[in-house]
Amino acid sequence: MVVVTLACVIDVELRHLAAMVAIAEEGSFGRAAVRLGYTQSTVSQRIAALERAVGGPVFERPGGPKPVRLTPLGSVVLGQGRELLAKAEALAHAVDRFKAGDGRIDIGTFQSVSTVILPSVVSRLRAEHPGCDIRLFEEEPEQPRIGDLDLLFYDGRIDDGDVEHLKLLDDPYLLVAGAGAFPDGPVPLERLDGAPMVAWPLTCDQPSMEQAIARSGARPQVVFRTAVNDALLSMVRAGMGSAVLPWLAITGPGVPTDDRFRVHELRPSLPAREIHLHWRAGRTHSPLAARAIEIAVEVVAELAPPPVGA
Repeated sequence: MVVVTLACVIDVELRHLAAMVAIAEEGSFGRAAVRLGYTQSTVSQRIAALERAVGGPVFERPGGPKPVRLTPLGSVVLGQGRELLAKAEALAHAVDRFKAGDGRIDIGTFQSVSTVILPSVVSRLRAEHPGCDIRLFEEEPEQPRIGDLDLLFYDGRIDDGDVEHLKLLDDPYLLVAGAGAFPDGPVPLERLDGAPMVAWPLTCDQPSMEQAIARSGARPQVVFRTAVNDALLSMVRAGMGSAVLPWLAITGPGVPTDDRFRVHELRPSLPAREIHLHWRAGRTHSPLAARAIEIAVEVVAELAPPPVGA
């Protein structure tokens, strides 16, 4: 009885299996050698090594002009060997695609980045790597986590020793009001005292922004809160009040070109919101993720937010 152990099978090499497949398809060691571009002795040595690894002969060799035939053990090895060779070819193809920048990338994002920065990032990645799979996950929790994400955009730094970050830009706060609500030009913060306002919920950077307004002596009357930028702007358009929003949140929906709105700088200016790109510390970036970081930096450099303190 032939006993094949796992330790023996581990000694099987893909080149042994490739020689076996060639012999089975050509019917002889000589024709297999010609097909593979090796000497017949090399092919014979590979089959001998394969037979030692599996513990028995895989071919019957009748000699003369008669073709070699598979043994029962050889039939088993050939069937599984073809699958292993196919998987090895698929692996090589996948590695080549990965090195070329294809594959999948998971990116965490939030509204403002999704509408202003990511469209250019995604379109450039797709142009360079049409076969890539880009998946976006949009949320803005108070305590964000990288998890299995390759990259995470967030308005602030994540205080986690396992996370690295790159600051992309300062996103200044501006006042969005209905046309005629305030005189043209910068608006003093004191003018917001008692004024009706619509605002984001008190999460992320919102509390610190509202505290900065309060320190100036102004206490607006917040009449409505929502995390949806479009809903806030619709409320401003409907006359519910004004909104203090970061530049990215205003630029994405095209507010500066809408005659129904007026965008004002604030005096004194509020501390800008910081936009950071994060990834897990020590993680080796895929070529796709590394290129995404480069493109994000390029895209942000092309933006033109008002300077902080303008």
